[in-house]
Amino acid sequence: MKWQDYISTDPTVCHGRACITGTRVMVTVILDSLAEGLEAEEIVAHYPSVPREGVQAALLYAAELAKERVVPLGA
Repeated sequence: MKWQDYISTDPTVCHGRACITGTRVMVTVILDSLAEGLEAEEIVAHYPSVPREGVQAALLYAAELAKERVVPLGA
């Protein structure tokens, strides 16, 4: 799967934040939902415009971002 097929940015949609393509559902909303313990099926039920693959793409996108930046975790 290519996350780029499911995630896009547009300066006129959600202030240019990364969203599931064709929706106004931001990737951060998907990731926050997963972090709170929701299953992909529950997220899709809450946001019917988001395909199941969109949830997976959000995780892949986040993983890609994590590879590009080091965040100090403390000593």
